[in-house]
Amino acid sequence: QVQLVESGGGLVQPGGSLRLSCAASGNSITIYRMGWYRQAPGKQRELVALVASLTFGSSTSFADSVKGRFTISRDSAKNTVYLQMNNLKPEDTATYYCYARLKQRLSSLDDYWGQGTQVTVSS
Repeated sequence: QVQLVESGGGLVQPGGSLRLSCAASGNSITIYRMGWYRQAPGKQRELVALVASLTFGSSTSFADSVKGRFTISRDSAKNTVYLQMNNLKPEDTATYYCYARLKQRLSSLDDYWGQGTQVTVSS
């Protein structure tokens, strides 16, 4: 069984920072992509940041709204991805979902989602 477990959400004032973590667990998993999406009330789910595996060359993607403020990193040995969020704005308020495209031993390539962690930016 594959699980994605997020942590690090909370309440922060505008201009503050948070660091989200997501750990993937499973049997002999190989991660091809891992990152974060978010969804605010009344809005569509959107990509926040994504990192590709080193197998195909390391690369990152960011939503235009977070470029220069957010950074994504990955610890391949721990199957963990981090999202460092700086200079947070009220419009960053959303539920953040960890995402991974991975393959388990003797299984096909599939997409997986975490339960979500709430980020609230407010004074």
